Amino acid sequence: MKRDDSSWAAVPEQFRTTRWSVVLEAAQSGAPGSKDALAELCKLYWYPLYSYVRRRGYRPHDAQDITQSFFVDLLAHHALARVNREKGKFRSFLLASLQNCLSNEAERARCLKRGGKIEFVAIDVSRAEERYRLEPVDALTPEKIFDARWAMALLHEARKRLGNEYRLEGKDRSFDALEAFLDQFNARQPFSYEQVADQLQVSVAAVKTLIHRMRKRYSALVREEVLRTISDAADADAEIHELCDALIAAEGWILP
Repeated sequence: MKRDDSSWAAVPEQFRTTRWSVVLEAAQSGAPGSKDALAELCKLYWYPLYSYVRRRGYRPHDAQDITQSFFVDLLAHHALARVNREKGKFRSFLLASLQNCLSNEAERARCLKRGGKIEFVAIDVSRAEERYRLEPVDALTPEKIFDARWAMALLHEARKRLGNEYRLEGKDRSFDALEAFLDQFNARQPFSYEQVADQLQVSVAAVKTLIHRMRKRYSALVREEVLRTISDAADADAEIHELCDALIAAEGWILP
C-alpha cells in the first residue's frame, strides 16, 4: 500500500484543518475523502512513533515494519470501528494504540510479518537512524521524547504551510529572508535587521513589521495544527502548554 505524498491535494477542503476526532468519525462512516484525510494526518507523525519503537529496543527494520503495519491496520475499517480515544488527543490515542500493539506478542509478530510488505509512509531508515543516533536522550523517558518529537513535527507542518502561503503569493524572497526570525527565542539570528532590510530593499522598520506579521501568521497556523489533533477546541491552550514543556525538557537533546 504505497501512497503518494502529493495525495493531500486530493483531500476534500472540509477535512484539511478538521479536528482528528471528526475526521475519524467520518472515516468510520465511509465519508468520501475522510480516510485520505486521516491517512495524511498520520503521515505527519510517523517519526515520533518510529523512534518510540526504536527506544523500546527494536532494530531499525523491525521498527520500520511495525510502524508501517500499525498505520495500515489503524486505517482498516475494523480498526477504526474499535478505537478507544485517549483524552481526546490524537497523540495520546496513537501512542496508547501503539503501546497496546507492542504489549501483545501475537499482534507484534503480525505487525512484523505484515509490515515488511507495506509502504504506508516513505520511511528512509538510514536517514531516520542517523537522526536517531545523534540524539543522546537517555535522560528522558520514551514518552517525553515522543511528545517532543510530536511537537517538532507539528511545528514543521505549520512552517511548511506558512512557506507555501508565501510562495503562492509570490513572496519567496521574503519568506527565505525572514524565516529564521520565526524562532523568537533564538539568540543566534543569522542576519541582522539591517542585513535583511538591505536584501529586501526595504527599511528596517518595514522588516520589523514583516517579521511581526510572519510570526503572527505562524502562531495562527501552529494553533490550527494543534486543533486538528484534539477533540475539543477548549483544550488547545493546555495541549500547547504540554508540548512546550516537552520541547523545553528535550532542549539540546532532540534534533529538529
